[in-house]
Amino acid sequence: MRVRTDDEVYRVDAVWLGPPKATFPWRARYVAWGVGIVVFLLVMTVERRMGFGFGFFSTAWAFVITIVITRFICARISHERPLSSAVTMWVRELTAPRERSSGAGGAASAARIRISSARPRPKRKKRGGGSRGRPQPQQVSPRSQQRRKSSGKKEARGVRTPA
Repeated sequence: MRVRTDDEVYRVDAVWLGPPKATFPWRARYVAWGVGIVVFLLVMTVERRMGFGFGFFSTAWAFVITIVITRFICARISHERPLSSAVTMWVRELTAPRERSSGAGGAASAARIRISSARPRPKRKKRGGGSRGRPQPQQVSPRSQQRRKSSGKKEARGVRTPA
């Protein structure tokens, strides 16, 4: 049994050959016409910004440049990679973070380190009651004392032992 794929559908290019009985001598996809118009307007704008006047030869060169750029762009797009994904890929490639080739900063220096003549002391915690600075003896409940005596081992704090 043979399974037919749908590749034949995608092999047919959506092209406009021109008006009936007066077709163009070339084949161009619909995407190429749209890309060509946008590229032509951009090329003409760049020409005007560079100081070229509007004349026959400047427009002809703009047309030739448009054909070259349009063929370059349309060679890279297809039904599997549409124009929108190609443009998105191009934008993401341009805006992607790059590896820095030069190091940031310079040689290490102790010039900006502040030095104090007094040694830092630990902060004392305030405890309820008792004199200042003397540690308070830890109070142990009678139940835990009984547990320690009965097991014969020291109990680790915070660990439960089976009863």
